[in-house]
Amino acid sequence: MSAENIRLQEDRDFTKHWKKWGPYLTERQWGTVREDYSPDGSAWENVTHDDARSKAYRWGEEGIGGISDNKQKFCLAWAFWNGKDPFLKERLFGLTGNQGNHGEDVKEIYYYLDSTPTHSYMKMLYKYPQAEFPYRDLLEENSKRSKLDPEYELIDTGIFDEDKYFDIFIEYAKQDIEDIIAVATIHNRGPKEATIWVMPTLWFRKTWFTGHEPFMPKLTKTGENTIKAFNPKSGNYSITFDGNPDLKFCDNETNRERIYHIGNEKKFLKDAINDFVVQGDSSHINPANQGTKAAAIYDITIPAGESRQVKLRLQHQVEENPLEICDTCLDQRKKEADEFYEALQERVTDEDLVNIQRQAYAGMMWSKQFYYYDVERWLEGDPGRYVPPIIRKEGRNSNWRHLQNYDIISMPDKWEYPWYAAWDLAFHCIPIARIDPEFAKDQLLLLLNEWYMHPNGQIPAYEWNFSDVNPPVHAYAVQRVYQIDKKANNGVGDQEFLERALHKLMLNFTWWVNQKDSDGKNIFEGGFLGLDNISVFDRSHAQKYHGKLEQADATSWMAMFSLNLLRISLDLCEFNTVYQFTATKFLEHFLYIAGAMSDISDEHISLWDDEDNFFYDVFHIPGKEPRKMKVRSIVGLIPLFAVEPIREDLFAKLPEFKKRLDFFLREKPKLAALVSSWIQPGYDKRRLFSLLRGHRMKSVLHKMLDSNEFLSEYGIRSLSKYHEKNPYSMKIGGETLSVKYTPGESDTVMFGGNSNWRGPIWFPINFLLIESLKKFDFYYGGDFSIEYPTGSGKYMTMDIIAKELSLRCMKIFMKDENGIRPVFGASNKKYQEDPHFKDYILFYEYFHGDSGAGLGASHQTGWTGLVAEMIHKFYKIREDQHHDSKTLFRS
Repeated sequence: MSAENIRLQEDRDFTKHWKKWGPYLTERQWGTVREDYSPDGSAWENVTHDDARSKAYRWGEEGIGGISDNKQKFCLAWAFWNGKDPFLKERLFGLTGNQGNHGEDVKEIYYYLDSTPTHSYMKMLYKYPQAEFPYRDLLEENSKRSKLDPEYELIDTGIFDEDKYFDIFIEYAKQDIEDIIAVATIHNRGPKEATIWVMPTLWFRKTWFTGHEPFMPKLTKTGENTIKAFNPKSGNYSITFDGNPDLKFCDNETNRERIYHIGNEKKFLKDAINDFVVQGDSSHINPANQGTKAAAIYDITIPAGESRQVKLRLQHQVEENPLEICDTCLDQRKKEADEFYEALQERVTDEDLVNIQRQAYAGMMWSKQFYYYDVERWLEGDPGRYVPPIIRKEGRNSNWRHLQNYDIISMPDKWEYPWYAAWDLAFHCIPIARIDPEFAKDQLLLLLNEWYMHPNGQIPAYEWNFSDVNPPVHAYAVQRVYQIDKKANNGVGDQEFLERALHKLMLNFTWWVNQKDSDGKNIFEGGFLGLDNISVFDRSHAQKYHGKLEQADATSWMAMFSLNLLRISLDLCEFNTVYQFTATKFLEHFLYIAGAMSDISDEHISLWDDEDNFFYDVFHIPGKEPRKMKVRSIVGLIPLFAVEPIREDLFAKLPEFKKRLDFFLREKPKLAALVSSWIQPGYDKRRLFSLLRGHRMKSVLHKMLDSNEFLSEYGIRSLSKYHEKNPYSMKIGGETLSVKYTPGESDTVMFGGNSNWRGPIWFPINFLLIESLKKFDFYYGGDFSIEYPTGSGKYMTMDIIAKELSLRCMKIFMKDENGIRPVFGASNKKYQEDPHFKDYILFYEYFHGDSGAGLGASHQTGWTGLVAEMIHKFYKIREDQHHDSKTLFRS
């Protein structure tokens, strides 16, 4: 067992809390809903990037490459100054959702390079220009651009063209659970010597104003290079810095005069160190060398091509020469991290994919965040402090007063999406389960807790609107994580995890049935469903057009949800056969949904279109004929997700389940005939539940695997390329609405225009399609093949097609025969060719439908981290089938 596996076991067994410290600082606390106390809910404008250096936050803390304890009482992060910027680089800069021409967008270059699950070793890279950071240029140029123009990025400003920048590698190594070494290695990549101010910064999150803290925490200088940090709940920490830095102290208190133009109540303010370094103003520095915020200031001149280091050690008790072990500890933890991942990646023979997969895991580990949001207190305000506007009590999230978040949570992206999102998190947990199954299981259960889940059974969506509806993929993730964990645990499944999840998921299922099936006819109207602008109008507000939308995807998601709960129930029958009765409940739900999709509300209207052989949404306007909205989108592919093969020998062990199954076959033959012909056993006597029978499945796959429709060189597009030349239009109430194939960034303002589902490639959808193909293959075996690509005359089994689609997604990040990674765009020479850029990977939110270039959030390792699982499964399949990897990669 590796050293990291031992640490994971100790943490799981509560013998040593290895995860107490981690990368739990967010990359952006400003501009979040939590910090918004405006009367109109304008979160982006209420606390800005410019405010952030002077504003003491209420709900969390941010920093560059930062760490904190798991309650975020005490924080450590890095600040820099190049001698030219108007203020310190203490946080990452970006445009708000209202400033960017494609929504919110971080305008920095940084990479998460490594992390073990216990954060015993971590590494990231931040690239800091030596010239003045182009804040104004980025803001003004993006403001000039329309949604038809690309985003204007930091690399586009030319500030890196002559290599006049610093590469700052930030590393952490744990000598023990609360004995942490931090090292910043700063490389001058420029042609001349350059000076940089490096400031490891310590501070306490401001908790003392609430009245819950019995004593004020305090940082105190105890030596020329030593600071003591005292917190009554965690005791003393000693922080030792190498060399002879200038130690400066202030308080984590708001500069009210600067932000609100009113007098300051406190003297030593949050921005005092910024003002001291940049302006030479020491008026707010505490001369007594104590406070709740401090920095060790290093003024370092680095010759061209050389590097310098800054080191520190945080521990409970100072030992003699505490910094002597820094290099040894760092090297040892790095070696142990290599051993941990080498064991996981032993099948992965392509070195490029080894690098990609490891950075994907690193991004998911670095994207953990302490997330604090007590909705009732946020609505009501804190005692003795500014009272929020009265309208707030009826505004955003006002019906989620029970919700209390105070946990470490996996984030989609800690700058662009520094808040959890329900369906994102479900996908995060699948690859995470390979390296830390306990964390993956805990995350899935977290959102099902009663202080998260609404009393009515709804799972919270995300902080901008907890009531928005995400696709119900939580049950799918629970079942997948259970299976991954069971296999890793020598075939022993975690019964308690599965039972806890099932009981709460049944409440969530009931919420869907009660809230999103308004007519009780098993046709669902999820609305938004996380797919933003996939339709001609905002699907959450179909009533704006005086109609009602019957959604093929919402209904298919619910069919999938039913089968997921059926599968979980059958898995639990291994421990207790009483769950066969639960299985029958979800079998019936699945069959009734299948029936409803073929005959909506007994109106002889189907979501399936026999002319196009595809699924579409149906729009109802009172007094008019229902109308199919013939947009060829992933809405019509999602029925593929509702598939579950089951071994026949299971039925003999579950007589009541088999009895109910036989009843349906006998008494409701029309319903039974709608789903895949499972009366006929498949390969190895397997049975199949699926929304798609042979003809419908082949028809949908015919379009999905057509390069003129959904199939891209880099995966499955979210909208058919058919609509590039044939936009879909419809008139409603005198207004003409349309959808066309848009392979890159969004050209609409729907949902702010910060994401696009009208053509690009999205990893979660591709992952589920690949998984479904594998399930179909599990039933059909090698006797069933499909033309791939459509029109090629070549036929392959579903399993091979799944592998080929995985490879297309993986190739987004891989070097091609010319050394080009599609993710960076062919024209981006710096990213593609520079040795200090080309092997660092960015995991974007989505990808151009034709070129594979990355778009949207640039650090969305959350669900794009699914590529790590694709690589893992690809090699498992390849090894099982004894394929030659090089032939597959370069074909």
